[in-house]
Amino acid sequence: MDIKASLAAGAYARARNAATPDPQAASSPLGQMAQEFSAVLQAGEETAKAAMTGRADPHALVQALSATELAVETAVTLRDKVVEAYQEILRMPV
Repeated sequence: MDIKASLAAGAYARARNAATPDPQAASSPLGQMAQEFSAVLQAGEETAKAAMTGRADPHALVQALSATELAVETAVTLRDKVVEAYQEILRMPV
């Protein structure tokens, strides 16, 4: 089996293009929720780093951690509902 480097590079380039995010998907409600979720997690992480170095007060840290906890709980609940709906579809008679 002879694999040419140019064929492998071409296949890699096509696969990489297929994995790039779709700009239209970010404008969908689900895409916006994912971006907001990511922003909440990043803000909580930045606040935690600032609190460890003494640049943020403990009250701000508690607020950021509770916002992060709420975001994660919401994401887990949403995931559970999607899995439950998928399992319900699988149980439907054909």
